[in-house]
Amino acid sequence: MLTGRALVTFAILALASGIAVARDPAPVGLLRDVVFTRYPPFADNGERLRRLVSPLDALQIEQRMGGNRDALRAEPLDPAQQRFTLYVPRDPGPAIGYALLVFVPPSDDARVPVQWIPALDRTHTIFVSAAHSGNDANVLDRREPLALLAAYGVMHHYHINPAQVYIGGFSGGSRVALRLALGYPDLFRGALLDAGSDLVGTAQVPLPPPDLLHVFQQSSRIVFVTGDEDVIRQAQLARADASLEYWCAFDKDSLTAMHTGHALADAFVFAQALRELQRRKVPDAARMETCREAHQRALKARLEQVESLAHSGQTTQAIRLLTRIDASYGGLADPRSVELWRVINARNARQH
Repeated sequence: MLTGRALVTFAILALASGIAVARDPAPVGLLRDVVFTRYPPFADNGERLRRLVSPLDALQIEQRMGGNRDALRAEPLDPAQQRFTLYVPRDPGPAIGYALLVFVPPSDDARVPVQWIPALDRTHTIFVSAAHSGNDANVLDRREPLALLAAYGVMHHYHINPAQVYIGGFSGGSRVALRLALGYPDLFRGALLDAGSDLVGTAQVPLPPPDLLHVFQQSSRIVFVTGDEDVIRQAQLARADASLEYWCAFDKDSLTAMHTGHALADAFVFAQALRELQRRKVPDAARMETCREAHQRALKARLEQVESLAHSGQTTQAIRLLTRIDASYGGLADPRSVELWRVINARNARQH
């Protein structure tokens, strides 16, 4: 089915490691109303809960599902009903392939900022954005799956360098992009956060399991872009930057757009941001290890405190502390946090 705006339907192959190779010549230029026909296997309900939701929150969601494995394996949306806008430079650059920027917008429109196209051409970067993925859409069940579907689709139709796959967004979209960068560091190698960010290690942006967090700390680069007159987002940036530092994520940088309020980056700043994303800095191994060990010691002490409270019959206090630990440490506290939660609630049930 084609529309006047050139509807393109891609048949997506099974996910392969390395660089995907397209079987047919892939269209280039500005493409609207693109449809990707298969959903990524790494983004079903269960996998997104594991990566993007804290363990105790995920447990409660699973309980509401009744432990239904089919529901956990299900896809949150029908890919055939989703629409995307792409910009594909004519020149793919080096033989290793295009770079890719998956962009989460704050509005329902899927559009390519015209002022960004020259930088996309110079850096051989494909841009993709989903329609109906604005700030009013559900984050977990729509905005995040759409971004994952976009990455999966493009990577299976074009030659993409897997080391240059990035997630980005503007305003509220940047906050979604940060969650995805943290939860899917094996897919997204960096994030461009334009005028929006959050603290990492909170109920809103929970830490993923240790294996994924370590990949994020070791391999992900975060680039902030903020207008010098955007006072609210400058404050957000300072807090977000400090939280990344606290959680041992050291490869980050920030760009200031001069004489700019809460507005999309202009051509010059966007070009700078793309270059900065590719300037990865390998973190100091000793500093990283010291940081991680400090968190492990603190987490161990807090979990032992929960256990002590529970054994002494102070279950209400134990649950409160465990909830705070879940919000702060997220997947780092799993599986011990979930085990304690089950034990304490089972004890409460027996007493009542």
